[in-house]
Amino acid sequence: MDSSSNNEKINQIINYLENIESRISQLEARLDIDPPSAESDIKLSSNFSDTISANTDSLENEISQFWFAKVGTVILTIGIIFLLTFPYQNLPPASPGIAGFLFSGVLFLLSHYWRDSLKFLSKYIFGSALLLLFFSTLRMHYFGKNPLIESLQLEMFLLILVTVLHLIIAYKRKSVYLTALGFTFAAITSLISNNFYALFVLLILLSSLVVFLKLKYEWNSIYIFGIVLVYLTELIWVINNPLIGNQLELQNPPYLFVVSLLLYAVIFNSGNFLRPNKKTEDSVVIVSTMLNCFLSYSIFFFITLVKFNEFIALSNLIASIIFLCISILFWKKEESKYSTFFYSMLGYLALSVAIVSQFPKPDFFIWLCWQSLIVISTAIWFRSKIIIVANFIMYLIIFFSYLALADKISAVTLGFGIVALLSARILNWKKDRLDLKTEVMRLFYLGSAFFIFPYALYFIIPKDYISISWTIVAVFYYIVSVILKNRKYRWMAILTFLLTVIYVLLVGSTGNESVFRIISFIVLGFVLLIISIFYGKMKSKKELRS
Repeated sequence: MDSSSNNEKINQIINYLENIESRISQLEARLDIDPPSAESDIKLSSNFSDTISANTDSLENEISQFWFAKVGTVILTIGIIFLLTFPYQNLPPASPGIAGFLFSGVLFLLSHYWRDSLKFLSKYIFGSALLLLFFSTLRMHYFGKNPLIESLQLEMFLLILVTVLHLIIAYKRKSVYLTALGFTFAAITSLISNNFYALFVLLILLSSLVVFLKLKYEWNSIYIFGIVLVYLTELIWVINNPLIGNQLELQNPPYLFVVSLLLYAVIFNSGNFLRPNKKTEDSVVIVSTMLNCFLSYSIFFFITLVKFNEFIALSNLIASIIFLCISILFWKKEESKYSTFFYSMLGYLALSVAIVSQFPKPDFFIWLCWQSLIVISTAIWFRSKIIIVANFIMYLIIFFSYLALADKISAVTLGFGIVALLSARILNWKKDRLDLKTEVMRLFYLGSAFFIFPYALYFIIPKDYISISWTIVAVFYYIVSVILKNRKYRWMAILTFLLTVIYVLLVGSTGNESVFRIISFIVLGFVLLIISIFYGKMKSKKELRS
C-alpha cells in the first residue's frame, strides 16, 4: 500500500512538472524566444568553473608572491636585528655595527638588482636595508658593554644624518611607506637624546614636515600617523623614556613642555586649515581634528595638573584662547561644522578648568554659570545646535552640582536665574538672522529661571519677606513682557503669582508674625487687583477697536 501510494505521488509530481514545461514552451513560442540548448548550459557551467578557478589562482598568486614577500622581509629584518643585539664579548666593539652595515649593503644591492624584474620585492628590501642602516648606527653606541662610540652627541649626529638621508630618499621616491619609517626614526632619535630641548626641536621639525607633505601630496595617512607619533613621543619622554631602559616614572619637565603641546596642536591644525578643498570636511579632517584635540589637551591637562599646578589657571586660559581662536578662524574661513565644534568645545573645556582652578569652591560654580553666556553666544554665531544643547545640559549640571556642594544657598544663586534669562534673550535675539529653531531651548532656559528665582529667594530672604520678594519677581516679569512684547514672560508672571498665592495661603498664613502676615496678604492682593484691572482695560480697548 505504501509503495503504490508513493509511486502515485511521484507520477503526479512528474506530470505537474511536464505540464509547467509545456506551458513555458508555449510562452517562448509566442514571444519568439529561443529555448536554451544543452550546449549553452554546458558552456555556462564551464565559464562558472573557469571563473572560480581564475579567482583561486589569483588569490594564490597574491598570497604567495606579495604577502610572502612582505612577511618574509619583515621576519628576515627582525632576525638580523636580533643577531646584532648579541653582546659578542669576544669580538671587537666595531664588529656588530660593521656586520649590520654589511647586511644593509647586501640588501641595497639586492634591491637594486631586482628593481626591474621584481619591483614589489625590491621596494620592501630597500626599506629593510634603510632600517638596518639606522639600527646598525644605533648599535655603535647601544646594546653592548663596550660601545664603539661613547659620545652620545656623536651618536645623535650620526642618527640624525641617517634619518635625514632616509627622508630625502623617501621624498624623492614619493613613498608613503618609507616616509612613515623615516618619521619613526626621527622620533626614536629624539627620544634617544634624552634631552627635552633636542626632542622639542626635532618634533617641531617633524610636525612641520608632516603638514608640508599633507598639503603637497595629500598624504592623509602620513598626516594622521604623524599626529599620533609626535604626541606619543612626548608622552614617552615625560614618563622618563622607558625605551632606553629608564624606570617608569613622571619626569620634571620644563614649562616649555606645556607650551610645546600647544605649538604642536597649532601646527597640525594648519594641515586642515590650509587644505585646498574647503567645501567639505571628510573623514580625514574629522579624525585628524579629533586626534589633535584629544591627544594635545589630555597630555596638556595631565602635566599642568600634576607638575605645574600653580600655573594651571593661566595655562588653561591661554589654551582656551588658542583653541577658541582656531575655531573662529575655521568658521570665518569656511564655516566649518566639525572643526569649529571640536576646537570650540576644547576651548570651553580649558576655560572651565581655568575657572575651577582659580576660584574656591563653591564660588567657581557661579563663574562657570556666567561662562555659559560666552558659550551660547559663540554657539549662535557658529550656528551650532549641538553646542547650544550641550551648553544647556552643562548649565543644569553646574547648577545641581552647586546645590549639592554648597554649604548654604547664598545670593550668588540668583546669578543662575539671571544667566538663564539672558541666555533665553540671546537665543531669541539672533533666531531670525541665524535661522535657528531655538524655541524649545528658550522655554527650557525660561523654565529654569522660573524655578531658580523662587528657590534662591526662599533661602536668602527672611521668611517674613518671601511672598513679597516673589511678588516683586512676578511684577518684574510683567514689566519685561511689556517692554519686549513677549507673552512667555507674562505666563512666567502668572505662574509666579500662583506660586506666591499658594505659599501665602499654606505657609504665610500660619508661619509669619501677624504684622508681616497682614502685609503679605495686602501687598499680594493689591498687586493682583491692579493686574486684573490692567487686563480688563486691555480687553475693553481690543473690543472697541474691533
